[in-house]
Amino acid sequence: MSTIGSSLETAEAADNAAPAVAGTPRAAWRRRERWYGFLAIMPAFLVVVGFMMYPILYALYISFTKTDGVDFEWVGLGNYFNILADPLVHEVFVNNLKFLISVPLVIFFSIIVSVLLFEKIRGWKAFRFIFFLPNVLSIVVVGVMFKSIFGYYGAVNGVVAAFGGERIRFFTDGDLAIWVIVIALVWAGFGYQSLLILSGLTAIDPSVFEAAALDGAGWWRRLFSITLPNIRRELGFVFIINVLYTFSSLFGFVFVMTAGGPGYDTTTIDYLVYLKAFGSSNLGPGAALAVLLFLFIGILTVAQNRLFRVQEND
Repeated sequence: MSTIGSSLETAEAADNAAPAVAGTPRAAWRRRERWYGFLAIMPAFLVVVGFMMYPILYALYISFTKTDGVDFEWVGLGNYFNILADPLVHEVFVNNLKFLISVPLVIFFSIIVSVLLFEKIRGWKAFRFIFFLPNVLSIVVVGVMFKSIFGYYGAVNGVVAAFGGERIRFFTDGDLAIWVIVIALVWAGFGYQSLLILSGLTAIDPSVFEAAALDGAGWWRRLFSITLPNIRRELGFVFIINVLYTFSSLFGFVFVMTAGGPGYDTTTIDYLVYLKAFGSSNLGPGAALAVLLFLFIGILTVAQNRLFRVQEND
C-alpha cells in the first residue's frame, strides 16, 4: 500500500511540475487563475492610482506651471530655479537641520525605556501602556498641550514664577521655540520607538544574558556588548524613520504651536510648501518645492539604507 501511495504522489507531483500545454484544460485554468488574481487586486490598484498616483503626477505637472488652480501657464523649470535660489528656502532648510537634534534624543530615551521594559521592572506592563499613550494622541492635541504648558501663563512659567524667576516668552524666541517643539517631538515619539526596539530585544536569546551574568558581566557591560550590537537593525530603522519624519512631518507641530514664527525661525520645509502653495495665487512654487522635498527624502532614504547595510556587513 505504501508503495502504491508513493507512486501516486510521485505521479501527481510530476503532473504539477510539467508545464501546461497551450489549448489544454489545465492551461485554460491557469489563465482563469491569473484573471481572478488581477480582478482581486483591481480595487486596491484603483484606490492607489486614484488617491496617490494621480495627485502626485498632477502636482508634478503643476510644478512646471504658473497657476491659480484654474488657469495654467507653462514656465518649465522656472519654478525650480527660483526655489533653489530663494534665500528663504535655504534658511528653512537650516531650521530642519536644527530639528534633527530630536533624533538622538528619541533614540536615547527609547533605548532606556525598552531595556527597562525588557528586564520587566516592577509595573512594566503599566509603564508600557503609559509610554505608548502619547503616540495615540493626534499631533494637534500634542501641539496644543505643549503650547499651553510652555505659554506665558503655562505650567512651566508657573513653576519659574513660584521660585521667584521671571516668566519666559518661549514662543517669541526662535531658539527657545525650536526646543519646545523638539521636546514635544521626543515626548510624542519615544514610546512607539521603544516598542520597535523592544521587539528586537525579545529576539535575543535569553541564555546569552544569563551566560554573560555568570561570567561576571555587569549591567552596563551587557548593554554595550550584547544588547546594543544585537539591535543594530532596529536602531538603524528607528534612526531612518525619525530623520525622514523630521524633514516631512513637522507641519502639524509647527502649525499649531508657532505657525512658523517668530518670523520664519521655526518654519520647516513641509510648512513652507503650504505657505508657498496656499499663501499666494500661484501654486507652482509650492508644488516645485514639494517635488524637491520628495526627491530629497528619496535620496536620503537610499543613502541611509546603504550606510546601515555596509555597517551590518562589517
